[in-house]
Amino acid sequence: MQGQPAHAPARAGRTRRPGRHPVRLRHDRQSPARVRAERSVTVVDGVRGGSAGASVLDDIGAWAPVSTPVGTLRLVPVRVERDLPLLVRWMNDPVVAAFWELAGPAAVTERHVRAQLDGDGHSVPCLGVLDGTPMSYWEIYRADLDPLARHYPARTDDTGIHLLIGSPADRGRGLGGTLIRAVADLVLDHRPACPRVVAEPDVRNTPSVAAFLTAGFRFAAEAELPGKRAALMIRDRSLRALL
Repeated sequence: MQGQPAHAPARAGRTRRPGRHPVRLRHDRQSPARVRAERSVTVVDGVRGGSAGASVLDDIGAWAPVSTPVGTLRLVPVRVERDLPLLVRWMNDPVVAAFWELAGPAAVTERHVRAQLDGDGHSVPCLGVLDGTPMSYWEIYRADLDPLARHYPARTDDTGIHLLIGSPADRGRGLGGTLIRAVADLVLDHRPACPRVVAEPDVRNTPSVAAFLTAGFRFAAEAELPGKRAALMIRDRSLRALL
């Protein structure tokens, strides 16, 4: 179950801007301070994480751990010098690579991550640390400030999530739905202005779509995005207690 980013990295023959996003954002907004994972470093279960996302995403690095049926989960903002080898290994797993399209040398994954860390702070890459062990990768992003907003009726402060489960042993046993629900709850708890949590897995990725449905998301529509046809999945704050 892998929920890949909305805009896949460039392939041979495509003309794309370097990094995660192929286009400029279209929203009129204040320019937030650059967000870097190295500042205000904290220690969580032996894993150091920065306060990335403080200006646009309400300081993800300070979000408290959450208890789930499978253990205690914490989102720890990525630090390239610490986390790159692990991320490269995950991105070169064929199951992950089929949707994330970041297989190859370390520079490929590093470029993808640094585009977020050195950007405007609207997307924050994180490790999912379960009971002290990094086991998943997440991107928490402002969907209304993302190119995704060109493809659906975005609302102010909509928050999106991308994810992958790193170890093959952790896939195919319902873990994804449990963790997605937990992370969506974290977003809604810590971002009171957020009306909805959204995701856009590839429609071909049926395990991912099923995991989002299990996590309380609803299927809203199909969207034609650069590089894929996506299932737009939405978890509404107003329906949180019902789904």
